[in-house]
Amino acid sequence: MQRKWFQYWFNSPYYHILYSQRNDEEAELLIDNLSSYLKPPADSRILDIACGRGRHATYLQKKGYDVTGIDLSEQSIKYAQQFEQKYLHFFVHDMRKLFYINYFDLSLNLFTSFGYFESERDHVNALKAFRKGLKPEGTLVIDYFNTHKILKNLTPQEIKTMEGIEFKIKKFVADGKIIKHINFEYKGKEFAFEERVKAFTLADFERMLLKSGLQLTQKFGDYSLNPFVEDQSDRLILICKKI
Repeated sequence: MQRKWFQYWFNSPYYHILYSQRNDEEAELLIDNLSSYLKPPADSRILDIACGRGRHATYLQKKGYDVTGIDLSEQSIKYAQQFEQKYLHFFVHDMRKLFYINYFDLSLNLFTSFGYFESERDHVNALKAFRKGLKPEGTLVIDYFNTHKILKNLTPQEIKTMEGIEFKIKKFVADGKIIKHINFEYKGKEFAFEERVKAFTLADFERMLLKSGLQLTQKFGDYSLNPFVEDQSDRLILICKKI
C-alpha cells in the first residue's frame, strides 16, 4: 500500500523542527483546564490518540493518571518511549483501527490530529474506534482548528526560519482540504513535504459523531475553554460522550 503524506511528514525530523514553537506551557494549559472541567477520577485510564512525542500524555501522567499514547509515527513513539514508566506507555498504532475495547475513561485527540484521511468513511471509522475504546459513559475530547477562522485568514505564502532551515510554505484550499506545501534545503539537498487536512466545520463533526455513536455535549473555542464563536475562536474543542 502506498504511504500517505502523514506517514512521511510526521516521521520526519523536520516536522518537529518546523513546529518546535509548540511549547509545553500551551499543552499544560489545555490539560489543566480540561482536567478542571472534566474532573476525571484519580484512577482514570486515559488514551492520547495521535500523541506525537508525548508531551500531553507525559503531563497527564504527572497528574497521577494511567496514560497510554498511540501514534502512527514510529520515530515519535520511539522518542516518547524514553519517558515510559508504570502508568505511562506508548505504542505505534493507526487511529482508524481498534486498540482496546471498553477500556478508557477518557480519550483525547488534540492539536488537530484528525482530518488526514481521504474519505469521510475513514474518519468515521476512526471515531468508531475511539468510541469502542471508551468505557460506557466514557468521554472523548477532540481539539481541531477553527476552519472558519483559518479560511478567513489564510496566508498564501510564508517563510519560517527554524534552527537555520528556511521553510518556504504555500497554503491553499482544494478538494475540501487545507493544503500546505513545505519546501526547504538542508545540507545541499532539496526537500518537499505536504500537509492535507480536511476543512471540517462544526456541522461536519456533528454529522460524523452521530454516525459514530458519540454525542456532542459541549464545545469550546480556545485552550482557556471560552465559548466557541465561529468567526473568532482559534480552536474547535468538542466534548463527546459514548452513547
